[in-house]
Amino acid sequence: MESPAVTFTLAYLVFAVCFVFPPDEVRSAGLTVQSLLAAWLGSEDAAFVQYHLRRSTGTLLAHSLLPLGYYLGMCFAAPEKHLCFFHLASEGWKTFLFFAVLFPAITSALAYYWSRKGWNNHPLARTLAVHALPQSRWRAVASSINTEFRRIDKFATGAPGARVIVTDTWVIKVTTYCLHVAQQQDIHLTVTDSRQHELTPDSNMPVQFLTIRVASINPYVKAFDIRLNSTEYGELREKLRAPISNAANVVIHQSLSDLFLETFTSLVEINQTYSVPSTQELEPCIGCMQTIANIKLIKNCQELNEGECQQCYCRPMWCLTCMGKWFASRQDQQHPETWLSSKVPCPTCRAKFCILDVCIIR
Repeated sequence: MESPAVTFTLAYLVFAVCFVFPPDEVRSAGLTVQSLLAAWLGSEDAAFVQYHLRRSTGTLLAHSLLPLGYYLGMCFAAPEKHLCFFHLASEGWKTFLFFAVLFPAITSALAYYWSRKGWNNHPLARTLAVHALPQSRWRAVASSINTEFRRIDKFATGAPGARVIVTDTWVIKVTTYCLHVAQQQDIHLTVTDSRQHELTPDSNMPVQFLTIRVASINPYVKAFDIRLNSTEYGELREKLRAPISNAANVVIHQSLSDLFLETFTSLVEINQTYSVPSTQELEPCIGCMQTIANIKLIKNCQELNEGECQQCYCRPMWCLTCMGKWFASRQDQQHPETWLSSKVPCPTCRAKFCILDVCIIR
């Protein structure tokens, strides 16, 4: 049977990890620095910069207390170690207690120094001062960010400890202890990496995460990386003024429909092709009006009078991309594993067809 000291150590380790990197369950229970210090932090919507000045300071203080909390807990979990009496504790525990007290002492002094002169000494204030005009100070930059953050058209994504916020003027990355800030007119953005996750807690479908490098032409602004779901990539691009280069040639799947459309296209390309009579002239696709119609529905999956699929007698009126989007739009969004094998009605005559019946015009 495990001793109380081992049990407490394991339990405290789990608590510390969840406190520093809180999962959704811990956030919903209110066991985060932001929730515990909510009265002191104020409202993020009302004063975004001031909120994060306090949040980053409070977070550093709270996390520095974790070693001391472990020592105090061990005083009761392991009374045989005599930790309540400093002169009776072993040298190892005396050293641990020294650093456990030193860490919050240093962070407290640092927090006091940061808060002096209206937070002028805080690292975030210095970060914002880099973007200030010659005749202004960091508070003018903070006021601009606060105003734009209150607007409903901003782009925001990510967990509280790793948020990405894009306003009309600013690109902001919120981390546990600091903020990275860059001005849109000064930045170059590059997709540097892509990670595909087959399973996620929120979905049973593969999810692609993109890493984008934000580099500023301002030599005093340090480059930083932002990470987001590829499904949010299109919304991010709409909010950004600068283009996003793809130096790593990453294939970006912006949504589940995009993933399906790629598979749909590859499968249709190996199907039987259709030759248009020389007397028939192809017209623009009635879905997008941008591409000449290039597919025809012909029942190839089974014999003409067998199965659910039906023969479509419509002339070519759709392009492959629009037909793929139509096929995806008719699917059960909760069961994507059935999409490829399903049957949908022709968008024009309602005759049922499957992927095997979609033929490219040659």
